Amino acid sequence: MTRDDEALTAKIPADVDQPDKILYGLTVRQLAILAATAAVGLWVYLVTSPWLPLPAVVAAVFPIVAAGLVLATARRDGMSLDRFALAALDHLRHPRERVHAPEGIEPPPPWCRVRGRLPEPLRLPVRTVRQDGVLELADGGTAVMVRAGTITFALRTHAEQAALVTAFGRWLNSLDAPAQILVRTRAVDLSDLARQVAEAAPHLPDPALEEAAEGHAAYLAELSSARDLLVREVLIVIRDHLPGRPQARPWARGTQRRTARQAGAAVVLRRAEEAVHALAVLGIAAEVLDGPTCVQVLAESLSPGEPPLATTADPQEVVTTHQPEEAPQ
Repeated sequence: MTRDDEALTAKIPADVDQPDKILYGLTVRQLAILAATAAVGLWVYLVTSPWLPLPAVVAAVFPIVAAGLVLATARRDGMSLDRFALAALDHLRHPRERVHAPEGIEPPPPWCRVRGRLPEPLRLPVRTVRQDGVLELADGGTAVMVRAGTITFALRTHAEQAALVTAFGRWLNSLDAPAQILVRTRAVDLSDLARQVAEAAPHLPDPALEEAAEGHAAYLAELSSARDLLVREVLIVIRDHLPGRPQARPWARGTQRRTARQAGAAVVLRRAEEAVHALAVLGIAAEVLDGPTCVQVLAESLSPGEPPLATTADPQEVVTTHQPEEAPQ
């Protein structure tokens, strides 16, 4: 085989968003931090050297240089330490308590003295969850969540792994809109499954099957109470990417927004079905989440580890009932 027949390969970094290295493997941001550190250290040295001995000058300059080196080179959770520090300061600057107040937080009356800071309104990115699973976002866009399974990649042969990577890359290259793949681990409760197995056991046709079902239900109940069980979940969030439209007249903006949301919902639903079919080629079972399941996933994401919320009633469902009092005997 000649060199012309060989396949051309190129290495692509895993982090395609990593900044370019300018000098000595350092980025522009790192060089700027080091330059500012050197300038501050030199200024401290020039100011203190005429008045202090050399050990004292070194003791004054060393923390500044060490802090600059740590900020420029260290990372935390995949983020550079300077950006992590700025994010931490921004987090501490804002109130930690947020409440659902679309109309805003009313200031306290003049005669009321408030200790601490008032809570801020909770601004969620999701505006509405439709019954078909389309998420209407606060910025006017739409999104759909797809729940996908997993496959055993390490147990496949090299040819099978190459075929899987090629098929998955083909699906990624077909995306023309933003998509997010989230892999999370959440707690799972087997008590409901154990109860369903125990309730179905007496209806089995064979006594041996009934005994086996009762034993399996007892095993599930014991496993759920004795261990902290976790399950891995893969979610794919697909957004719409509609081109910008000219601004309509003020009295037609509401109609234009509704039309844009309807068009975006149709687009993301079609892309979600295409993702399900593309993942089925890889042997991965996937499904488009409906409205109630999306609400459950969002609630678990906002409060992980907390008990699930009570189910909401439909618009036509009665939420309160009156129990008549029993007549005295």
